Amino acid sequence: MCARIPLKPPLVDTVAVVKYIVRINEMRLLIVEDNGQMREMIKLFLRDLADEIAERGDGSEALAAYREFAPDWVVMDIGMGELDGIEATRQIISAFPLARIVMLTQYDDPALRQAASEAGAQGYYTKGNLLPLREMLERESVLTRPA
Repeated sequence: MCARIPLKPPLVDTVAVVKYIVRINEMRLLIVEDNGQMREMIKLFLRDLADEIAERGDGSEALAAYREFAPDWVVMDIGMGELDGIEATRQIISAFPLARIVMLTQYDDPALRQAASEAGAQGYYTKGNLLPLREMLERESVLTRPA
């Protein structure tokens, strides 16, 4: 009769946990904002949450930037020159249905909130207070880019 020797849990599980812990703070952000000073302020306010931040100055550049950069989150202005943020959001969501986009605008307007939601935006924040945006990204960073 052979004695059964209990096996230790596989090392693979430990490696997966370590990979998850290492990746927990990784985040890639794309900021689409036409005002250079505002774009810089957003970047400075969020830089410690992200490993990489890409920036674009108009909605017309957003889809190509999303395709190239593959961000975890897009922070999108609404009022921009060539292509507004709502249409840019619509384009990104059409091409990448799982894209996560939040609007950041100076307009606290229910009609714009509704239009942004219908375009596929997951959130709507005003530029007057960036703290709620930051708090949401901090909460969501735990779910970002699993191993």
